[in-house]
Amino acid sequence: MNKAAASPGPVPALAAPGGGGDLRALTKFADVGLAMGVVGVIVVLVIPVPTTILDLLLCCQLALSLAVLMGTLYCNEPLEMAGFPALLLFLTLLRLGLNVASSRLILLQADAGHVIQAFGDFVVGGNYVVGFAIFLVLIVIQFVVITKGAGRVAEVAARFTLDAMPGKQMAIDADLNAGVIDETQARERRRKIEREANFFGSMDGASKFVRGDAVAALIIAAINVMGGLAIGVMQHNMELGEALKRYTLLTIGDGLVTQIPALLISTAAGVLVTRGSSDLNLGQDLSRQLLLKHRPIMISAVFLMLCALVPGLPTIPFLVLGGLLFFVAQVVRKRTAEDAAAEAAAQAQSQGQAGARDKKKEVAESLAKMESLELELGASLISLVDGGGRHDVLARIAQIRSRMAADLGTIVPAVRICDNLQLLPRRYRLRVRGAPVAEGELHPDRLLAINPGNAREGLQGTATKDPAFGLPAVWIAADQRSRAEAFGYTVVEAPSVLTTHLQEVLRAHAADLLSRQDVQAMVDRVKETDPAVVKDVVPNLIGLPVLHRVLQGLLRERVPVRDLITILETLGDLAGTQRSVEALVEHVRVSLAPAFVRTLEDAQGKLATVAFDPALESRLLQSVVQTDRGPQLVLTPFQVPKLLKAVEDRHAEHSKRRRNVALICSAAIRPHLRRLLERSLPKVAVLSYLEIPRGTQLEILAQIGADALGDDAGGIFGARPQKEGVKA
Repeated sequence: MNKAAASPGPVPALAAPGGGGDLRALTKFADVGLAMGVVGVIVVLVIPVPTTILDLLLCCQLALSLAVLMGTLYCNEPLEMAGFPALLLFLTLLRLGLNVASSRLILLQADAGHVIQAFGDFVVGGNYVVGFAIFLVLIVIQFVVITKGAGRVAEVAARFTLDAMPGKQMAIDADLNAGVIDETQARERRRKIEREANFFGSMDGASKFVRGDAVAALIIAAINVMGGLAIGVMQHNMELGEALKRYTLLTIGDGLVTQIPALLISTAAGVLVTRGSSDLNLGQDLSRQLLLKHRPIMISAVFLMLCALVPGLPTIPFLVLGGLLFFVAQVVRKRTAEDAAAEAAAQAQSQGQAGARDKKKEVAESLAKMESLELELGASLISLVDGGGRHDVLARIAQIRSRMAADLGTIVPAVRICDNLQLLPRRYRLRVRGAPVAEGELHPDRLLAINPGNAREGLQGTATKDPAFGLPAVWIAADQRSRAEAFGYTVVEAPSVLTTHLQEVLRAHAADLLSRQDVQAMVDRVKETDPAVVKDVVPNLIGLPVLHRVLQGLLRERVPVRDLITILETLGDLAGTQRSVEALVEHVRVSLAPAFVRTLEDAQGKLATVAFDPALESRLLQSVVQTDRGPQLVLTPFQVPKLLKAVEDRHAEHSKRRRNVALICSAAIRPHLRRLLERSLPKVAVLSYLEIPRGTQLEILAQIGADALGDDAGGIFGARPQKEGVKA
């Protein structure tokens, strides 16, 4: 088995099963034949060879060179001729041995056999000047063009093959680990890669043999001419002209006989190193590529026919060649049209057979697939998404998704818009992961006048509420817009009402829309710019599920997660401390506070807050009980509504005059108060003192007393004004 793996390329092909018993018998003693051939070349170098045997050996050399060239033309990839470098060495040695034998006969007998005599007399017409010129031309073609080019190609191919070996080895290992291939196939692929590297490296070195052979041919020819002149004039008493003609013709004949096979072998080497892997041989491959399109052939035919009209150029050859190419172009065009028609018919038949099945499959998949975010429209609202222009809802939704991604740092899923005939014509409904979360009513032909709280009464229309913020509003006719704006209303079109409501739903349910796959995509983006942060944290210290829950916890309180690097660094610092997800969220909030707390400040840079009395905080902290789900705030059924009403009243009192009034408390009870107020005040920020950035002007507008829990000591006492400009 090892011999078969190490043997040259052609031998396994000849000895393959199915090659016939004769071929196996021939290749059984191929090693003996090769050894005898090498010994024969050595014998030819030392012992004089009769002219008859020399003629036979020269014919065998020419036949062998032609067979090698034909073999390279019919191979599909270079490795089928893996033994070519060694074969090139043996053929070069054979050619040089025959050169020595013929030179010996030329100098000794002035006769080198019929083959060399025929090449000297018939091929060059008995003119040694012409013969010498042809001989030099062959040397230049072989040495400068073919051999140099083939050597350069082999050198580059060897370099690229060696550079690509690690990547190919990794690909084989990946396929083996994935189960795509087995161990035997992997071993065979590795062996093939090794053989490719060895082959091109050997071809790079073997090209030097051909170059040296060309130089040796020139030197041998010069020796034969000068030696023949000396022997003919001095020893055989021949005239100088007669000796020059005789020995030069014999030398030229000898050079042509040996250089033509050398040219064939050089061409075979060039074909082999420039041949890429293919399922066809070189002739079929080139014909398929050259005859792929009819237009290049047609253009060539027209050009040749135009050349026939040029004065001074032969007309008949150009016309014949142009007509032949024109005929070939027509055949190729007809064949291309037939192939295209057959392919189209087959494709149509295939589509016809699979059409019903695919349609059923698409319907089933569409029914089974749950979209992250859906917008259902009644019959009268479908026109809002059909048209374009400035009222195009689809374009506005795209802008909202981009804005949300920039503000919160999350990947906002696409909104699936569909009609729902079960809804009233002017109703719409928003679903998050299949669950309805909001709905409203629109009048496409009217405007919505929203009362911000200080508008004058008396506007005629259909009273309603703004679906996004719950403010009182009126649907009015388009011609009442100026009057409504004069009364202090904010007037918007129906598409703006819908998209504003959608934006608020996205902000409120950003945590529910964030999937684990979205978190993985966010981590991958950070890995491209800051790989060290991700490598140290995910998944070594913090798993993806924990990171997902932390980000959801931040988004539930509308804290942007755009700064994922800070989030990962904070989680990395806390890893190994066995903290709950809620505790991790609180620590991350402190790290992100300088960014999101600044957005709550007013134009003067002050943060308006309503605080909790320390006594109330102490009582709430005493009500925190450790449960299986972590610490929980446990209050009686009578305390919860009283506390909620106290907070809502105090916050509503000050939020009428100031924007972004936040609630502030100690860090120990902040998450419990947030969960308690999540339903009644979902948009109000609940901050801890630890989250106030350095240098922020903290303004406490009021405090909520300890008796907010319903004690008899008193009611909810009012604000205890603090000095403005208190620095945190």
